[in-house]
Amino acid sequence: MNKILIVDDEPDILELLSMTITRMKFEAISATNLKDAKALLESHTFQLCLTDMRLPDGSGLELITHIQENYKNIPSVMITAYGSIDTAIEAMKVGAFDFLSKPVELDKLRSVIKNSMSLSKQSKFSDEVRSVPGIIGNSELITQLNNQIFKVARSHAPVFIHGESGTGKELVARAVHQLGHRQEKPFVAVNCGAIPSDLMESEFFGHKKGAFTGASGHKEGFFQAANGGTLFLDEVADLPLAMQVKLLRAIQESLVRPVGSETEIPVDVRILSASHKDLQMEVEDKNFREDLFYRLDVINLQVPPLRERKGDVPLLCEHILQQLANSLEIPKSTLSKSAQIHLQQYHFPGNVRELENILQRAVTLIDHDPIEINDLNLKKLQVAQTTSDKIHVLAPGEKLEEYLEDIEREILTQTLEECRWNKTAAAEQLGMTFRSMRYRLKKLSID
Repeated sequence: MNKILIVDDEPDILELLSMTITRMKFEAISATNLKDAKALLESHTFQLCLTDMRLPDGSGLELITHIQENYKNIPSVMITAYGSIDTAIEAMKVGAFDFLSKPVELDKLRSVIKNSMSLSKQSKFSDEVRSVPGIIGNSELITQLNNQIFKVARSHAPVFIHGESGTGKELVARAVHQLGHRQEKPFVAVNCGAIPSDLMESEFFGHKKGAFTGASGHKEGFFQAANGGTLFLDEVADLPLAMQVKLLRAIQESLVRPVGSETEIPVDVRILSASHKDLQMEVEDKNFREDLFYRLDVINLQVPPLRERKGDVPLLCEHILQQLANSLEIPKSTLSKSAQIHLQQYHFPGNVRELENILQRAVTLIDHDPIEINDLNLKKLQVAQTTSDKIHVLAPGEKLEEYLEDIEREILTQTLEECRWNKTAAAEQLGMTFRSMRYRLKKLSID
């Protein structure tokens, strides 16, 4: 019989948890302090641990850390006092699968036990396996990302995925879903920047028939569609502040109210979110709510730009060319050695998405094989030229810093004009963060 360890020094809580676990046909074994819990972990094989935050001789965080270090295949759930969301978030950061608030709701308890027990049965999380579906590459950065994906997939914690446009943030989100216990449930991806503001509440929470003009029937929202599974909020930084408030409440309460309805609907979803923007900077600029930021950014995954993992370019090319051959039902194209080297030297401001576009264009337009350098039609970053092709020699009284600032000002201005003064796009093209771009523009007095 599967065993569940309960660690709490309150007799009433121990009795409630034990009765619920026994009725679910599991064996409940209890401890009232940290020392006894560690001893039981040594002498028994558990499929789950439920622990209170405050223990007579330590804390639940210590126990969860101990489990992560020594019994990594045992999911752990933190039980916290009502409203102690900061504690719950900290627990999930150190490896807790989920958390429960006191007083413990039995429906929530049974759901958490069921989900975490299904996770402990999965064998795919062995240390030997580190191939992540959809993620192509074997560079150090990708290997590190893959390992992080495996770890966070075991949890119920919200994950924020940060990376430049075109790096594959949705692929990372899908991998987290596919490797987790919710893999058989829906994965619903939402582009927050593509939804008209007046339809946002209806799209997220659904609506009742007649709730507004044009509502000719009942509509299910994103939360209901993802119930039991994963809701991926792409470009979450683009949500208006009014919608951020409603999203925060839905995440906190696990309840949604369809537009035009007087009742709330319980939902069980794991929230994954992503943005190419620096969300912390958006908070500082008052464009994003700080409380929502801390609810979304419990675990942070950084997706590297392609220019930082150029060793993966050949593998990506091979994968993309095979996909193109399959979809177009044509023989697989190849790259000449010189074309492959040229691609590995390219900066890729558009990341993997740009590489896909480059190869698709080449395969579609050419009638020969292999693909050569000229077939790639790579963009060249146009930078400002000095008045002479020779090395510029400073004139008497001319300062080096001012001269370099002039060159930088010209490069930034030209790039902004090419990007129609979209600062985010210009920053990506120049290979810098939005924060760095904003600092430079301010420093150089560029409006």
